[in-house]
Amino acid sequence: MHAGRADLRHDADPLPAHDEDGDVHGAPIARSVVDATLIAQYALAGLVIGVIYCLMAVGITFIYSVMKMINWAMGEFYMLGGYLQYLLLSTWLGPSRWYLALPLAVLGVGLLGMGIQRVLLRPMFVGQGERLDEYATIVTISLTVLFRNLAIVVFGPYQFSPRDYAPPVQVGPLPLNGSRLVAFLGAVILLGAFAVVVRWSWFGRALRAAAQNRLGALSAGIDLPRMDMLAFGVGVALAGAAGALLAPVFLVFPESGAVSTVKGFEIIVIGGLGSIPGSIVGGLLLGLVESLGSVFLSASFRDVYGFGLLLLVLALRPAGLWGERAREA
Repeated sequence: MHAGRADLRHDADPLPAHDEDGDVHGAPIARSVVDATLIAQYALAGLVIGVIYCLMAVGITFIYSVMKMINWAMGEFYMLGGYLQYLLLSTWLGPSRWYLALPLAVLGVGLLGMGIQRVLLRPMFVGQGERLDEYATIVTISLTVLFRNLAIVVFGPYQFSPRDYAPPVQVGPLPLNGSRLVAFLGAVILLGAFAVVVRWSWFGRALRAAAQNRLGALSAGIDLPRMDMLAFGVGVALAGAAGALLAPVFLVFPESGAVSTVKGFEIIVIGGLGSIPGSIVGGLLLGLVESLGSVFLSASFRDVYGFGLLLLVLALRPAGLWGERAREA
């Protein structure tokens, strides 16, 4: 485990190196055809990161669907998940027990989220006051400032990273960083468990009822304040899971939440606000566009490609791919 200057890329990233202009060494697009294996490697890396992006976007969408509010502090819960993972591995559990640290970090972020919802947000919904959206925005933005500055005070403006979860592996002819593979599998398991619980459990049916018609759910005897607290906890736990899974890849530092927040909101706008399938498709698309743009154009503008995709989707589908207008078409 180590600390140093904040950077969004990990030294052990298996992707090919780039020159100063961002072109892949030995395969500049203007001079030769990109090797098919190289494209496949970048596409695989994009899909892997896209699945982890989905965790953040699904968390934002889930909270919005149930509580009808935007949690602007989702990135900070992502950051907290990464810090919890690092602390557990560096102090209590040790690097070899990352498989125990992951669920504990997710649980810790979820419990913190439920406590915050109970203390700061529940009075707003129980009281049915005016301007609920504005109040929620003020509270969650305040949490963003609070958590980010606490991280700077406690940990300093440095990056931290656990050791890689696993050694590099071969996926067919393609090499893949072991930590990325663990993050991918963990995200798939979490998304699958989330889908099963929401679809078939009583808890999931109650949450879906609250999302569709809060007054009707209340009339049916569903405890809406409790559902709101659980929904908020589950939503931020998904963000914390993304941060914990990606800790060895993108590293942990106070500003890491800002980057993940931007990507999360890019995805929900691309997929359609309130649509969980749209969030999943949007996350995969964003991961692919960022990764393939790095090989066909330049890795220096990796984060710009997502905004290009966002503008394209808004021009063609203003409500997003799975938004209301898209479903009516």
